[in-house]
Amino acid sequence: MIDPALLLGFMITALIIELTPGPNMAWLVMLSLGEGRRAGYMASGGIALGLLLISSLAAMGLAALISASPLLYEGLRWAGALFLFYLALEGWLSAGNAAPALEKESAGQHALRGFVINVLNPKAAFFYVTVLPQFIAPGHNERAQALILAFTSVAIATAIHLVLVTLAARLRGFIENERQNRRVRRILAVGLAAVAVWLLLSTAR
Repeated sequence: MIDPALLLGFMITALIIELTPGPNMAWLVMLSLGEGRRAGYMASGGIALGLLLISSLAAMGLAALISASPLLYEGLRWAGALFLFYLALEGWLSAGNAAPALEKESAGQHALRGFVINVLNPKAAFFYVTVLPQFIAPGHNERAQALILAFTSVAIATAIHLVLVTLAARLRGFIENERQNRRVRRILAVGLAAVAVWLLLSTAR
């Protein structure tokens, strides 16, 4: 159904793209350092569901419709960036215990946030609209090929996220000094805010 050479090329491309720091990586590291492995795993599950939704819609052509509509595209772009800014601010405040209202959230809430981050990320949809089609062989069931490639990219992304969470959670144990832990989490919060700015700039038309 799909050319093995094209599939291999796509897997390498997806791997390289996923290893590039982005919203998911910054947030997962910050979350895992702050609340541990379980929170990071649940967030990774939410991210995977968000990517599955975006990739499936892209395979059915909806992502192309969003890309063609300036209003929808801009709304999605700004909503995603603002949500990342919110997470960065929350991470900064919770690291310093400056906001008592920011209590630890449930596993379901972490999963929901991971889902929202990716549904509101236009770069994810853009990847499935612009990069993925280059690895589809014409003349064969193109929608089925698109779905296979999409699910493959989600599997690669999820594997990387799970490894990242595991490493970050282990690092948490070495940062036992409260002041040092706070400093690291605030640096990550600033990094997440920087990613939000980068997302706005890189997706601007």
